[in-house]
Amino acid sequence: MNSKPQVLVWLTCDGVHIDPATGKHTILGVFSNIRGRQFPLTHPFMVWFLTLTDVPEGEHVIRLSMGADPTEMKQLIERPFKSSGPIQRINLINEVRNLSFQKPGDYGIIIEVDDEPLLATNLQVSN
Repeated sequence: MNSKPQVLVWLTCDGVHIDPATGKHTILGVFSNIRGRQFPLTHPFMVWFLTLTDVPEGEHVIRLSMGADPTEMKQLIERPFKSSGPIQRINLINEVRNLSFQKPGDYGIIIEVDDEPLLATNLQVSN
């Protein structure tokens, strides 16, 4: 049976600490919108943390894209990852640096694994 990967967790945050002794993840500074006084605005650093499940065994590629317009999505992250099988929960920490926003609004985010869209969400940017 072929399973389609599923997103269990999607968070935008300031950072993720992994405890070396236990492997537990501590999520720091979760947020769902960005506020700015003047635009264009550059956000210096954020983490897009996600947990996937139902990923078939083997090598895969995750792609994260964002844009103010759904027809003009810009790829921000593309990287390989491995799955040991569909029951594994895979935590992926994606660092996003110097992300620019030309104006306030809702910026769409698309998450894909192996060119298959898994989640469409947004990040609100306001003044």
